[in-house]
Amino acid sequence: MRRSEASADRLVAVIQAADAGEGAVPPDLLGRLLQQVGALQREVLGPRGLTFAGLAEREVEVLRLVADGFDTAEIATKLSYSQRTIKNILHDVTNRLHLRNRCHAVAYALRNGLI
Repeated sequence: MRRSEASADRLVAVIQAADAGEGAVPPDLLGRLLQQVGALQREVLGPRGLTFAGLAEREVEVLRLVADGFDTAEIATKLSYSQRTIKNILHDVTNRLHLRNRCHAVAYALRNGLI
């Protein structure tokens, strides 16, 4: 909400909407926000191998291969890592994102457009 549009009633309505998980952003502000998010991805996260989901590129690649049906040994061979490294990557992702298992991690990655 713009400051010029703020009134007591409008502010209460916006807070209640936010509490309900709703909200609206004026189109011009949304455009600027998306430009800034894109710049953040390109200039800050991308060069460090991170995504907005907090996953490194190698974590995404491991999840992509799990989704393709490869087992730990096959993924390790494809990526030139040890099987232990692949297991550690999957363990770190599932713990950090509070996921239950590999299947849950793949589902999370699919739902969030990572793979």
